[in-house]
Amino acid sequence: FFSPTQVAAREAPVNRTFRIGGLVETGTLKRDQDGLTVRFTVTDTAASIPVVYKGILPDLFKEGRGCVAQGRVGTDGVFYAESVLAKHDENYMPPEVAEALKKSGQWQHMQDSMRAAGQLPPAKQ
Repeated sequence: FFSPTQVAAREAPVNRTFRIGGLVETGTLKRDQDGLTVRFTVTDTAASIPVVYKGILPDLFKEGRGCVAQGRVGTDGVFYAESVLAKHDENYMPPEVAEALKKSGQWQHMQDSMRAAGQLPPAKQ
């Protein structure tokens, strides 16, 4: 896994497939006219990387939620995903990304939203 900050710093492999993990940035999800190509941005709150994916997104995929994408970075700086997973907890994200989200306060916001939607059990008291 690589975080958007690591990808932006060119720490990710060149000309090799790897995974990027983070939050789908709110307001960035766009669908092309073909109905299959989607564009969105993955962020760890410190850096953001544009992603292009051609395929059907998972049911849990939503803006403001966690995702992991597998693919390559093009010479244009865009991450071209071959697969996309929608995830909602730190077990599916690079530890650096989960930690950055927690420090920024986005982690709690994401979990609160999922609890409100019935996708996570109530918080323990």
